[in-house]
Amino acid sequence: MSAHTILEHAPIGAIVAWCDGTPRPPERHSKKLADWKNNNSRGRLIRKHGGRDAGTLCGNGSFTLHEADFGAGGVIAIRFHRTFSLGSSLRFAIIERPAVGCVRVFDRPGDHAELVHLAQDRAAAGRWLSEHGYPNAVLEEVTADEAAADAVEGRAVA
Repeated sequence: MSAHTILEHAPIGAIVAWCDGTPRPPERHSKKLADWKNNNSRGRLIRKHGGRDAGTLCGNGSFTLHEADFGAGGVIAIRFHRTFSLGSSLRFAIIERPAVGCVRVFDRPGDHAELVHLAQDRAAAGRWLSEHGYPNAVLEEVTADEAAADAVEGRAVA
């Protein structure tokens, strides 16, 4: 899939993989392997930026994936996000879509909202919020209608 397809069809909370089409180097080539991993990985879709202009897809859109957290003792010190533009030459695939009934927790309302957590249900989202405290959080449930629309449009399995 192209970056355009991800921006148009991947739901927020989906796991998205990207690759550059090159074969993985052997483990013994640590520098080449590190470079390869930079262009061949996966992350959770947390934000979509623009990309629409009067109902058509335009070239200034992008999307952000949460790739990893780094820290110790249950404390996250660094969150690693990757943002891809629509002009990216990488190939993308939707690995997993959020399950029906899951609840997306966004940090704020509006166009600049970013997914901060994907909970199993509304109660789990509430517990997570009580521990992490996002005062302007917005909860959005993944509905059966959303999953049905994906299936009708041929997006049920990537």
